[in-house]
Amino acid sequence: MSFESGPYVQAACFCEMALRDTTGALSLIRIIDTITHVVRGPSAPDTMPPLAHQLTLVLMLKSGQAIGRHDLKLVPELPSGETGHPTTLSVHFEGEEKGHELVVNMPFVFRHEGLYWFNIYLDDEKLTAVPMRVRYSRMSVAQ
Repeated sequence: MSFESGPYVQAACFCEMALRDTTGALSLIRIIDTITHVVRGPSAPDTMPPLAHQLTLVLMLKSGQAIGRHDLKLVPELPSGETGHPTTLSVHFEGEEKGHELVVNMPFVFRHEGLYWFNIYLDDEKLTAVPMRVRYSRMSVAQ
């Protein structure tokens, strides 16, 4: 499948919050691509401890010629190059100008510093990817 005729990516990002008003319009609050994990204390570890974080992924797609039901898969790629567990959703496109506005609330545990990619596939073909950089900052405080 070629994406030259759709679907088209209107937006793909992480944000702190996505709000939908009474008319159905979507507002994205605080678009982010970096998380800094700060650990303070007398024995802050040298390496980053795991960080559980609630991610909000917003994916806005317009159908183009990609009419019908398709499988959408989100696959995290860790800084090591390994892939995490995929999440699969079904989407249905109808009408060229119509599409989907997906707001996916996904808990995720970051186990290492570095650049994570969240690859997005449509029917097993890569559509796009969204990055998230995780930084670790330790603040050792002597007592």
